[in-house]
Amino acid sequence: MKRFDTHPQGRAATMSHQLNRGSHDDAEVSLQHRTARPGDPVIPGFHPDPSVCRVGDDYYLACSSFEYFPGVPVFHSRDLVHWTQLGNALDRPEQLRLPAGTPSSGGIYAPTLRHHDGRFWLIVTNVSEGGGNLIVTATDPAGPWSDPVPAPGVPGIDPDLAWEEDGTCWCTVAGVAQVRIDPSTGRTYGTPHGVWSGTPGAKAPEAPHLYRIGDHWYLLIAEGGTERGHGVSIARGPAPGGPFEPCPANPILTHRGTDHPVQNTGHADLVQGPDGSWWMVLLGVRPRGGTPGWHVLGRETFLAPVTWVDGWPVVGEVGPDPATLPWPLSPGPAEEHRDDFEPSGLRPSWISLRDRPAEHCTTAERPGWLTLRARGGSLDEPDVVFTGRRQQHLSCRARTLVDPAEGRGGLAVRLDERHHYAIEASGTEVRVIARVGSLRTVVAAHPVPAGPVVLGLTITDPPPPHGPVTGPDVVSLGVEEPDGTFTVLAVLDGRYLSTEVAGGFSGRVLGMYAAAGTVRFDWFDYEPLDH
Repeated sequence: MKRFDTHPQGRAATMSHQLNRGSHDDAEVSLQHRTARPGDPVIPGFHPDPSVCRVGDDYYLACSSFEYFPGVPVFHSRDLVHWTQLGNALDRPEQLRLPAGTPSSGGIYAPTLRHHDGRFWLIVTNVSEGGGNLIVTATDPAGPWSDPVPAPGVPGIDPDLAWEEDGTCWCTVAGVAQVRIDPSTGRTYGTPHGVWSGTPGAKAPEAPHLYRIGDHWYLLIAEGGTERGHGVSIARGPAPGGPFEPCPANPILTHRGTDHPVQNTGHADLVQGPDGSWWMVLLGVRPRGGTPGWHVLGRETFLAPVTWVDGWPVVGEVGPDPATLPWPLSPGPAEEHRDDFEPSGLRPSWISLRDRPAEHCTTAERPGWLTLRARGGSLDEPDVVFTGRRQQHLSCRARTLVDPAEGRGGLAVRLDERHHYAIEASGTEVRVIARVGSLRTVVAAHPVPAGPVVLGLTITDPPPPHGPVTGPDVVSLGVEEPDGTFTVLAVLDGRYLSTEVAGGFSGRVLGMYAAAGTVRFDWFDYEPLDH
C-alpha cells in the first residue's frame, strides 16, 4: 500500500500553472455551475457518505444512493471544490436489484472508493432483500463498472478496503470489525473480529476507513449517530488490526452543541490536496428555520482542511473559503438549466425509484421527449414511475412541459412515499396534491386547455415574520397560463418534506412521474435562485 507523507508542503504554497483537464471531459456532466462560497458544500444536495481517492492530479468521489436507480454516483474533480458527475457505478439491472418492497432510505448504503494496482475498487452494501456487501471494479471511473462480486463473509454495513504493501487486503465494517479479504473474488479469510469500539458511550461507531500514513495505521470512524450528535474520531496503531490507540482529542470533528450553520458532521474520508496538504471530505446538513431546525436537501458533501500535530490530524473549518486554497480552482463545464431529453438517454444525474425499465421510462419512443408509462397509481406507491434530480439549492425553480393526453402525471417534490408535494395534469385539469404522513389531500384544482401544459414549482425562503416555529422554506406549485403568466395554485410549508419530520437518510428529489397511462415530457428546467 502506498505510504503518505505526514509532513506535506506548506499550505501557503502556490501553484503558478493551471491544472490541465483530465481525459473525461466528453463523458462528464457537470453539477449546476455555481460560484463556490465559504461554508458551501462541494457537492450540494442529497449526496451523503462521501468516499474519495486521488489518482495523479485527479480526484474521484462516490456517494450513497439508497432506494434510487442508478446507484452510487461517481464524481471527478481537479481541485476538490468543483465536482462533475461522470456516471453511476451501479447503472445496470444486473448490478443493482432493488425490489419494489425496498423501503425509502433502504437500498444502497455507504460505498468506499479506492484505487489500487491500476484499478478502481468500490465496495458497497445493498441492505435490501437479497443484497449484501458487493464489490465492483473499473479501469475508468466513468464506467463501465464490472458486475458485482458478492462478499458474503463481510458482515454489516459501511465496508472499507485497505491494502498492505504486500497486497494483503483488509475489509473493515461498522461496528468496528475487520476481516481479511480477496476483493477480486469476495472470499474472506478467518472470522471478522472487533478492532476498536470508538469513544466509550458513543453510539453507532461506523463509516470506518483505514490508512497507512507515515509510520502508523490510522482508523477513522464516525460515531454519535448521523443526526445532531454526529462526529469523527480516529485511532492509530502499528498494524492494520491494531492495537489501536485513540486520539486524545477525539472527536477530531463535531458540530454538536454549536451554532454552526453546518450540522450532523461526520462520515469522513481523508485525501491529499494537489500541493500535498491534507483534506477531509465529510457529510453535513444545513438546517434552517426555527426550532428544532429542518434540513431538506439531505446530507451533503463538504470539505475541510486537515493539519498534523504530534502525529494526529487536526480538522479546520468546514467549508473553507475556496479563494484561500493554495492551488488554482478548476471549475467544470456548466450544466444547462434545461434538459431537452436527447434520444441517447438521460444524463447521469437523473435517478428513478428502485429501477428504470425501458418500457416505463425512455427518451427513445418520442424523440426529444421523456416518456413515462405508469405502473403504481400515485406517488404514495413504492412502484410509482418517477424520474427526478436531486434538489441542490436552498432556493430553486423547476418547470416542465407535460403532455397528459394519454394519461395522468406531473411534477413533484419527493422525500418518500409518505412525504411529497405534486402538481398533476389530467385532461383539462391540474391538481395540487399534498401527502404528509398518513394524510393525503387535493389542495387545489385548476382548469387548463386540452393539450400540453407547463407545470412549475418554486422553493424559496418563508415570508416574514419569522419566529421559533418558522419552517425552512415554502414550496409554491402552479401552472403557466396560455398567455405566459404563471398562476400559483398552492403555497405549502416545506418543513413537512424534511428529514426532521419524515425521518430517513435521503433528501428531496424534484422530478416527473406518471400515475396513469402514458405521460410525456418535452423538457425539464431546473434553475437555482440562491446563487
